[in-house]
Amino acid sequence: MTLSTFRIGGELSVQRVGFGAMQLPTEPRPAREAAIAVARRAVELGVTLIDTAHLYGWGANEELLAEALHPYPDDLLIATKVGVAPPNPLHDAAICGRPDFLRDQVEQGLRRLRVERLELLQLHRIDPTVPLADQLGALRELQVAGKIGHIGLSEVTVAELEEARQIVDIASVQNRYNILDREHEAVLDACAPAGIAFLPWRPIHPAVSKATAEIAAVAAELGATAAQVSLAWLLHRSPVMLPIPGTGTIGHLEENVGAANLRLSDDQCRRLDRIHPR
Repeated sequence: MTLSTFRIGGELSVQRVGFGAMQLPTEPRPAREAAIAVARRAVELGVTLIDTAHLYGWGANEELLAEALHPYPDDLLIATKVGVAPPNPLHDAAICGRPDFLRDQVEQGLRRLRVERLELLQLHRIDPTVPLADQLGALRELQVAGKIGHIGLSEVTVAELEEARQIVDIASVQNRYNILDREHEAVLDACAPAGIAFLPWRPIHPAVSKATAEIAAVAAELGATAAQVSLAWLLHRSPVMLPIPGTGTIGHLEENVGAANLRLSDDQCRRLDRIHPR
């Protein structure tokens, strides 16, 4: 049976099906009220891992979560990300790993989320123009200062992960991965033996509802949806897998969280494993 919880960094215990907050609208009411209701319903359903980022609305998503959920339940982990500069009249949005920039975004995240410590802070992208040791060194300094609990990475290769682990302890990796897109299989396989949490973004491929007959067949056997089967397959794929499906509706949220209760047979797992990724 698939374990239902995982300890990020060896100490932050979370339910393995989390929630990605990126799709929550941050516009004025009534859209905002609906988004707040979705976030609160996620917690009611037992979700203990919520993923956000400075990039999502340039801080507006973090503020929305604080409005919806603060003061936070003791078991709730809100993970955020830094490292992308917002656009301005002269420049488009861009990856930025300058230490001063990262420090400023962390301070903004602390303020917007109304916390004194970001328990899981992920570098949204590695900046190829700044030495990795400088980028992670800045986050390590904030970690020593008590403003960051654990450090993670996003969209990295196996080589980048190995380099990063020579500089700081890496608690999580957030790469794109799902049953129809397994480009980062090697990164997942590198995380597993090290006990590094793997948070697949886009855990449900947009085309999965029209996907292979095999997914549809397994869904029919289980009385589930194709999306639920996709999430259940992720949970069975690796013990370090923590899917963070995102949605802006309570119906889809409840469907996604319900995937944690599906139990795939060995035969169903083998059939799904053989699906050729796109």
